[in-house]
Amino acid sequence: MALFLGIDGGGTGCRAAVADASGRILGTGVAGPANLTSDPAGTRANILAATRAALAAAVGPDAGEGELTRLVAGLGLAGANTTGASLDLPFAKLRLETDAVTAVKGALWGGDGIVAAIGTGSVFASQRNGVIRQVGGWGLVLGDEGSGAWLGRSLLARALRAVDEFVPLSPLLAEVIADHRDPAGIVSVARDARPADFAALAPRVLGSSDPAAVAILDQAVADVAAAIAHLQGDNPVPVVFLGGLAPVFARALAGRWDMRAPLGTALDGALILAREAA
Repeated sequence: MALFLGIDGGGTGCRAAVADASGRILGTGVAGPANLTSDPAGTRANILAATRAALAAAVGPDAGEGELTRLVAGLGLAGANTTGASLDLPFAKLRLETDAVTAVKGALWGGDGIVAAIGTGSVFASQRNGVIRQVGGWGLVLGDEGSGAWLGRSLLARALRAVDEFVPLSPLLAEVIADHRDPAGIVSVARDARPADFAALAPRVLGSSDPAAVAILDQAVADVAAAIAHLQGDNPVPVVFLGGLAPVFARALAGRWDMRAPLGTALDGALILAREAA
């Protein structure tokens, strides 16, 4: 029996699903972050851990390493658009794409639309007549606007701007500085932080009435709106929000476009990718 593997990997975690040729999911597994840009070795380890868990659920706890070589895999990973991105994995066949591609395939299937995937990172993509166009998704250092990691990084950066008296020192910014003891503590933490570490600060921005939080979130909404408007062009299509922060931006941009629920998940999209690779 042919087995298909779908992998949905991002800055927060990695999900795996093993399905049969009809698309019926036989087993699933989860593991840690899978971002090719920030941690290639960890990405490989977490993909294999999630896959082994999914295989054990699909074919039984005695599934051996040989089962891995039977899998036809579709992988949607954050950071897959970086130069030289590749993985040494034991699967029979493998197709690797960015997480934007699998998000679009899962959310829209073959239909036209725009997907805004906003979680730890962010990426935006449109599908028209089966052609996928991506914007963003360049990682936190160069982008990821509106994401949880972007919100957290912006909070720390604004706290330092308050120290320099470029912006008012709001109660939230004062708390952030105190939590890190002093500005040098913020710099020290940020130096070694990964996207998930920055994203852990996002809840302090979301839902807060503090002026600094409001300013940060307003900029995030403006950046997300600009990405969607850019993809819309002169031919409007429905918009689907995905990811942990999807409800935040769907509410903030309600009424701007025709918004619809996703038809499936990025993991569903990864399984579609796997079947295309067969």
